[in-house]
Amino acid sequence: MPQTGIRPPRKRINWRRLLRTGIKVTFKLVLYLILAGMIILGLPRIIALMYAKPRLYTSVDVPVYQAAIVFGAGLQRDGTPSPVLRDRVATAADLYFEGKVEKLLMSGDNRFVNYNEPGAMQDYAISLGVPAEDIVLDYAGRRTYDTCYRAHAIFGLDSAVLVTQGYHLPRALILCNNLGLESVGVAADRRVYHGRSYLIWQIRELPATLVALWEAWVTRPLPVLGDYEPIFPDSNP
Repeated sequence: MPQTGIRPPRKRINWRRLLRTGIKVTFKLVLYLILAGMIILGLPRIIALMYAKPRLYTSVDVPVYQAAIVFGAGLQRDGTPSPVLRDRVATAADLYFEGKVEKLLMSGDNRFVNYNEPGAMQDYAISLGVPAEDIVLDYAGRRTYDTCYRAHAIFGLDSAVLVTQGYHLPRALILCNNLGLESVGVAADRRVYHGRSYLIWQIRELPATLVALWEAWVTRPLPVLGDYEPIFPDSNP
């Protein structure tokens, strides 16, 4: 067939349609990434909540244990416990006075000279009437994982009541029970906490629980350890 030398007309690019398609694809991709993130972060939290449910008690109906573990929760500028931490210590003191536990293990951060969570917790417990000889201090409880690990490995506990706020108990329970410490929990929610703060705590628990399960089930990192110091002398290392 002879060549005419006439080129066919170029097909015009529909930029509007291309832009709409790009926006739709980007929107779907972002949506899928959000859903994937929610699953990755939300599933561990759901697992922890379900795990904790049968292990939660009030200070009245909790079984008798040898010790209660109180988790650090920050200090105020004057070195005294934060309101959240005061509630934890007061709840543990209630357990002590009700005969539910014999000893209180105060576990917190003391990496800096002017920051002593366990010491502040002890002072507050003593002010509530708990004898100093029934308070044990863990100065290397920098994280929930460290507290659970050290309670068993350093302080010789095989079981305990965990005392912290309700938002934190699921992670604490699943960690301690997977690190050799048979434990139940009592929530230290003694007041209505600031709405925005409580929301931030809840959101923070999503990645924190993911990390906790990874460390408890997979990596098992060693925290700061030290000499074996059993709370009860007949405990075996």
